[in-house]
Amino acid sequence: MTDEESKTAAENLAKRLRLLLDVAVAESGSEPTFAQIAAYLEERGTSLSRSRWTYMVNGHRYVQDLPLFDGLAAFFDVDSTFITGATDADIPAKVSAQLDLVRAMRAARIKTYAARTLGDISPGALQAISKFLDAEISPKSPEAHEHHAEDEP
Repeated sequence: MTDEESKTAAENLAKRLRLLLDVAVAESGSEPTFAQIAAYLEERGTSLSRSRWTYMVNGHRYVQDLPLFDGLAAFFDVDSTFITGATDADIPAKVSAQLDLVRAMRAARIKTYAARTLGDISPGALQAISKFLDAEISPKSPEAHEHHAEDEP
């Protein structure tokens, strides 16, 4: 693996881990702490140092540790192929649902902003903007099916 490939792989791993942390926050209301993650892994015979977690979640260095990935997958309740970034890995349903929610919230903010900013715009134009934004976040749209977790912040 070249340095550039390793850097890209590290960044993609970090994006997937941060996405899983975001999903955990949406589900429980708080982000899992390093101590919680490390304790969970330790119970399963895998150790994780704070520095290793930090560079994994920040994309500073690529890690290839299947037992660690399996433990993290169990902790976040996803398939380990999602964490490893396997090309044939599906986005877990709960992650996909969270992404749809984020898109819907962003679209709602845009609609609200457009309504406030373009107050003198015709109702028909505002409805057209609304219809376009709704189509952009619809699960039936082709863009929704082409979405990859790596594209999300």
